[in-house]
Amino acid sequence: MELLAGLPELQQPLSPGSFRRSIPQMHFPPLDFSKIRTYPVADRDNKVALESFATPHRAGASFLDFLDSLPAFLAVNDLRAVAAEMVQAIRNKRPVLLMMGAHVIKVGLNPILIDAMRRGILSAVAVNGAGAIHDFELCYQGETSEDVQKGLNEGSFGMVEETGRLMNTALRDGVARGLGAGRAMGEATGNFRNRHLSLLATACELDIPLTVHIAIGTDIIHQHPACDGAALGEGSYRDFQQFASVCAQLEGGVVLNVGSAVIMPEVFLKALTVARNLGHPVEKLTTATFDMTRHYRPSENVQRRPTALGGKGYYIVGHHEINLPLLFAAVIEQIQS
Repeated sequence: MELLAGLPELQQPLSPGSFRRSIPQMHFPPLDFSKIRTYPVADRDNKVALESFATPHRAGASFLDFLDSLPAFLAVNDLRAVAAEMVQAIRNKRPVLLMMGAHVIKVGLNPILIDAMRRGILSAVAVNGAGAIHDFELCYQGETSEDVQKGLNEGSFGMVEETGRLMNTALRDGVARGLGAGRAMGEATGNFRNRHLSLLATACELDIPLTVHIAIGTDIIHQHPACDGAALGEGSYRDFQQFASVCAQLEGGVVLNVGSAVIMPEVFLKALTVARNLGHPVEKLTTATFDMTRHYRPSENVQRRPTALGGKGYYIVGHHEINLPLLFAAVIEQIQS
């Protein structure tokens, strides 16, 4: 109260009724709808026409017939456009780069991706650390993906012996021989029984860049006693340099980002900046993110920002195990036609 001493006495606030009476009342007479102007429906531009509708599937029809039967709207049009851009890039001998998260592997899509690598559809593949782990485990033992909740409760999550020892040894030895992380782990699969279903092994066999972009502390092999932080960093840094080299040749090419919400969009933006900084003209490229929901970084760092100089960006929402087989089947059909 002492702080208010000497100030003029404040007026009592107006009551709600008094406040309303101080404002002029507004009037809203009904509009006369009889004076509304109309025009013939034939003069209107329409976004939906019968010609774009789906047609029922016929038993025994080809896959190309199935593609043609889909409705020409929204995601179907985007899927067709991305497939066409991939085919054009392949025919023009421009790169098709696949960036991906680990979930793509965990839903059984390695055979689709390996077939695309062998056909020459994919020029390069980039994965996060988890992607390399799941691919490595499947190659080694034919199984992967533990019960995280159970392991976390028990303090055993990620503590398996073989995965951590084999992968960390491969990284350490490969880096000592001047290899990047992807090549080092790919070469270490030489005696594994499932090499034919491994992205790492297939990339080595075909001499296709497969880069692994490691965020230290995010992967189970980082908590293994055999982990060598220097090898992780050096191997992944070499892969970043190779990845930037792929990005430097993306003019007229295609970038697919599948199931990576943070790591690959961030790495891609930096690598593309390096390529442009060094004078490589990468402006007219096509990018497409495939994911089960929309995320900020793929929208900005894959779809919008990299294509602002004249490229095209797409974002197709849906499950990987459905959309990716459709995409690559559509590409194969177009290439062979």
